[in-house]
Amino acid sequence: TRQRVVDIGGGAGQQALALARAGHHVTLVDHDPEMLTAAHDALAAEDPDVRRRVDIVDAPGEQASGVIGGDWDLVCCHGVLMYLDEPGPMLTALVDLARPDGGLISVLSKNAAALAMRPGMEGRWSDALAMLESSTETGRLHVPSRADTVDDISAHLTAQGARTVTWYGVRTFTDHLRDTPVGADFDLICDLEWEAGRRDPYRQVARLFHLLAIRTAT
Repeated sequence: TRQRVVDIGGGAGQQALALARAGHHVTLVDHDPEMLTAAHDALAAEDPDVRRRVDIVDAPGEQASGVIGGDWDLVCCHGVLMYLDEPGPMLTALVDLARPDGGLISVLSKNAAALAMRPGMEGRWSDALAMLESSTETGRLHVPSRADTVDDISAHLTAQGARTVTWYGVRTFTDHLRDTPVGADFDLICDLEWEAGRRDPYRQVARLFHLLAIRTAT
């Protein structure tokens, strides 16, 4: 079934274009000029049918509902919360955007319970020790970022009328590899990450978590 999807902080459009190729109608919302330019360039290279299914909107995610309205079947916000000082306003906006009778909200964020895993697996012992007591870090993009907990994000969404239905860990075993190619084992590694990411205790130490919530009618 074709869905109406909004991708908040959609960046250069990789996710939005993949969803559009699958037949969905997608609105990408971002407020970074470089990202918006990259998204427009990427969209221009697509087939006409895909281009017709994608809109690109320049707006802060927290203000998106006032610009594009609500009642979206799927609201994505992936890799965005970590760059915000406070996730609350964005999470409230995500719920406002979702269809009130079952709209799906998809959030991908950095896992505060696992910040020490990457430096530990890389043998950076002093950094790992420091991360045990921290919820912020400066990563490979040299931009300060925060981490969230599943419980905190779930609690805020619940308070706004969206019920968390499940969550997954992302990059449990491979995060320390960064961008190193994995070669012929790629499919096997994907199977491993998928299975680990949906069960405890492995998902609890994944670099990221992917949380899904449904907005319920009030």
